[in-house]
Amino acid sequence: MKQSYIRGYLRASTDDQNATRAQEALQSFAEERGRDVVAWYVENASGASVRRTELERLLADAKQGDILLIEQVDRLTRLTQKDWDSLKAAIKSAGIRIVSLDLPTSHAAMTTSPDDEFTGRMLGAVNDMLLDMLAAVSRKDYDDRRRRQAEGIRKAKERGEYKGRPVDEEQHQKIRELRDRGFSVRKTAELLKCSPSTVQRAMKMADQSGVDAR
Repeated sequence: MKQSYIRGYLRASTDDQNATRAQEALQSFAEERGRDVVAWYVENASGASVRRTELERLLADAKQGDILLIEQVDRLTRLTQKDWDSLKAAIKSAGIRIVSLDLPTSHAAMTTSPDDEFTGRMLGAVNDMLLDMLAAVSRKDYDDRRRRQAEGIRKAKERGEYKGRPVDEEQHQKIRELRDRGFSVRKTAELLKCSPSTVQRAMKMADQSGVDAR
């Protein structure tokens, strides 16, 4: 029997978001089915971006029959049709099966042997269709939110009320305190459940304002 591995992919759109938020849920999902996640691939990158280094690393590491485990389809893609087709081709070429918590028909892949070609092909055909539908919905949601955001900014600018993205002062204060106590950038990010780039941004802003942010 072929041995397959579960590879968890976790993504958040911006540096300020916690990409590992769903890790516990994915691990529990796998354990309930007698499986374990052998590797995690975590990154902060837009789902609309083609360039995602951790997803690329997952595809390079994966073997025929491995499972790419995600929380929702939009964690994998908010891509245009052309880019989604390209990603699907890369996944198919690698022989990976996608399992998403929000796509129940994909769950059977967790317990179906890669040696069971007929069942695998049947499940694959159904899931390919549903993945395409969910990918299209995810992209539309992305485009709609971008359009509403741009419209909101335009109207705010017309009223002279637009001030850009607000700074989380409480978070920045905690970052400064931890850095002052000697914690590294990575450890500070881990303790505050934010990204290292958020810590670095807070330090840079503190330097510019004259606040001690070692």
